[in-house]
Amino acid sequence: HHDTHTFVVHANTHHTRVQAFVHTSEMNLFRLAGDMSHLASILVLLLKIQATKSCAGVSLKTQELYAIVFLTRYLDLFTNFVSLYNTIMKLIFIGSALAIIWLMRRHKVVRQSYDKSQDTFRYEFLLAPCFLLSLVLNNMFTVMEVLWTFSIYLEAVAILPQMVLLQRTRNVDNLTGNYVFLLGAYRALYILNWIYRYYTEPGYRQWLVWLSGIVQTAVYCDFFYYYIQSWKNNEKLQLPA
Repeated sequence: HHDTHTFVVHANTHHTRVQAFVHTSEMNLFRLAGDMSHLASILVLLLKIQATKSCAGVSLKTQELYAIVFLTRYLDLFTNFVSLYNTIMKLIFIGSALAIIWLMRRHKVVRQSYDKSQDTFRYEFLLAPCFLLSLVLNNMFTVMEVLWTFSIYLEAVAILPQMVLLQRTRNVDNLTGNYVFLLGAYRALYILNWIYRYYTEPGYRQWLVWLSGIVQTAVYCDFFYYYIQSWKNNEKLQLPA
């Protein structure tokens, strides 16, 4: 990729943006696969809700946390253009998160299937510590950086209300199972992406992101185990209470 870099610099010295893109967000297979897995997880969920007109087994709390994650992470949407791919992905993630919340809260049929009595995780207990942590541990003390860091920490734990709901309802339908699995796969692929970048990009270090990613993947380990077991034995996915 060094050749492309020199080419870009020679071809257009004015476009520092392009250089920055080549420098900072080297697109590799792991990252692309991670993004696609992330995208697939959200589409699976949207399709499930649209097709069945039901959101049974889906945690609204988790969806709201994800909306907060995307909104705080992608604040630079209007100020910082990296690439068309980047912008489209950001818009899809924000739009789909808000669409899912709208369906679960407002859609007259879908919202009746929302199990409020089971989805009781108090997410203030996640929001407050993540925010405090981002004030203390960040790369730079600016509003954008603190909010970006906050989104990284929050994403690591945003799935917890969904996990709690799945364990309470025990029986997980295929689509919800696939949704959680794809979300976990996205995280695992991103870890491979970091390892790859660590070895191919000189000076690439992102401790805060790495640590959060590892915590997040650990949250899924248990689920992965049961998901793969059920897939192997061709049984319905059941989580132990």
